[in-house]
Amino acid sequence: MSHDHGHALTHDAHDHGHAHVHAPQNFGRAFAIGIALNLGFVVIEAVYGLMSNSIALLADAGHNLGDVLGLAIAWLASVLASRAPTARFTYGMRGSSILAALFNAVFLLVVVGGLSWEALRRLGSPEPVAGKTMMAVAAVGIVVNAVTAWLFASGRRQDLNLRGAFLHMASDALVSIGVVAAGLAILLTGWLWLDPIVSLVINGVIVWGTWGLLRDSLGMSMAAVPAEIDPAAVRRFLVSRPGVVAVHDLHIWSMSTTESALTCHLVMPGGHPGDAFLHELARDFARRFRIVHTTVQIEVDPHLACALAPEEVV
Repeated sequence: MSHDHGHALTHDAHDHGHAHVHAPQNFGRAFAIGIALNLGFVVIEAVYGLMSNSIALLADAGHNLGDVLGLAIAWLASVLASRAPTARFTYGMRGSSILAALFNAVFLLVVVGGLSWEALRRLGSPEPVAGKTMMAVAAVGIVVNAVTAWLFASGRRQDLNLRGAFLHMASDALVSIGVVAAGLAILLTGWLWLDPIVSLVINGVIVWGTWGLLRDSLGMSMAAVPAEIDPAAVRRFLVSRPGVVAVHDLHIWSMSTTESALTCHLVMPGGHPGDAFLHELARDFARRFRIVHTTVQIEVDPHLACALAPEEVV
């Protein structure tokens, strides 16, 4: 290692990161139960939605079908994320969790678009619906979605995919409550336009909940700094380290929905600080910012211009 440019991979951070990578595997049973419950409910809801001529039930069935697919993809991504690195995929398949989140967001928005179009058509020409059937089927949905949400409650703070699954199921339970209310209102008032209105409200709830997932997954896929990390705070922390006079070529990005990585150049005229400095830096990054993969390049001569020093250079 030369004094001009020193490279060091901080292995201590990797132990911390592995705990997050393997955490989703503990929810394999939760995924299986959640998929089975929701798939069975989708079939019931779709059949009774057609029998009762309820677009609100069909809208909720379409959403729940998206949830089944989302749970399946999230489960697959969690399995792929646990695979060991290879010569080609040097970070393993961790990025699959980001692709899964992005796919789920786009798929749900496409489903919402189609169902909203049908709801608007029905709003202009309301059709009879079976209010009691709406209420009965939606009541089952409340139980199914609440149980599924509970399965992922304990892991929602560890993984964006698990948090997304929990929020989806919890919001679905609230949506089912809305369908029950709509069915009761139709029975009491006979206002058939309530069915497409509830469908549009359901779709609005879906869009509201999905937008954040779309934004975050797009940001992750574009190697944006994770939302929970303040890059200015990271830079201040680095500059405050003993012997560091400048920081450049600082990059922070998501390797997966649970792991973040960082690379940077530190200008240290006093000379290379040694491995102890680098290991301590890795521990601090993991503890303060939850950045678990760190690569630091040391530059000793402050007068030797680094080609990557300008902020606009990547």
